Amino acid sequence: MLTVVTGAYGHVGANLVRALLDRGDEVRAADRRQTEALEGLNVEHVPIDVLQPQSLQAAFVGADTVFHLAAIISIIGDRTGIVRRVNVEGPRNAARAAMECGVSRFVHCSSVHAFDLERCGPEVSESSPRTTNEHAPAYDRSKNEGENEIRAAIGQGLDAVIVNPSGVMGPHDYGPSRLGELLLELRDRKIPVNVGGGFDFVDVRDLVDGMLAAEQLGRTGENYLLSGHRHSLKELAQLAAQVTGVKAPRISMPLSLIRGLAPLVLRLTPSDKIPLFTPESLHALQYAPSVCHYKASKELGYLVRPITETIRDTYAWFDNRRQRTATLSAAR
Repeated sequence: MLTVVTGAYGHVGANLVRALLDRGDEVRAADRRQTEALEGLNVEHVPIDVLQPQSLQAAFVGADTVFHLAAIISIIGDRTGIVRRVNVEGPRNAARAAMECGVSRFVHCSSVHAFDLERCGPEVSESSPRTTNEHAPAYDRSKNEGENEIRAAIGQGLDAVIVNPSGVMGPHDYGPSRLGELLLELRDRKIPVNVGGGFDFVDVRDLVDGMLAAEQLGRTGENYLLSGHRHSLKELAQLAAQVTGVKAPRISMPLSLIRGLAPLVLRLTPSDKIPLFTPESLHALQYAPSVCHYKASKELGYLVRPITETIRDTYAWFDNRRQRTATLSAAR
């Protein structure tokens, strides 16, 4: 079976590609970039630009299944409009290319942010209100609009299913991702205080298992929330401390105080860097209900592991990667 993964060199893609290879698929990695994330793996790399439909058609020729992961995650808004273009026009172009190429199954990876976390109440489910408020973060709005494009294609005959992960962490985080960076900064004591708020965190390996189950068992046109465990950032820091032995911050600061400083911090941060805490990221921490994965558990057999295992394995992967890098550097 030929499976195409767009955004294959990202954090989720690097884990999904490995799972697909393990089950015996022939994998085509479709991405703008080609990095060490898939180095040494038996995959075919195909360069794509999701804003160029012809490149997607070339990537999807002969494919049985497409996993569409390519997106831009933003916690600094969308000043240039590229976030909306990639996250809305990208799914539209990918869905159309999949139909034109006769793809049998299309799995779109959206986000929990497609749901309006401000209006969901204490728990998010697949029936919760969507992000349509013009004052909501640009990324959140783009993910909901991207889903709308997939639903339009489903109405035209595309056999597609949509998954909505929460905050992703785990191994093969070559970026590193924002959550990977957070764990590293906690270990290196670069975060002196606990920030209020929290979020739902899912192990990338559980997410991948859920995506594969959605491909096989998911009902066409349905959404499946693939979440893990909700923890405050203070609790996350304490869990990280248990694994690393590095003391967690003792001082806690309320979100209201941090939120007032976020715009200033963003302005003072060099243009080539993005701070962990911005108005958008603090919005996510403030409005962070529990994310219910009952539907995925019932229909897909979705299971999640303890978060302590996720944190332990993530740090172990970062340590092993650092050791390998140091060994290679010494060999040169």
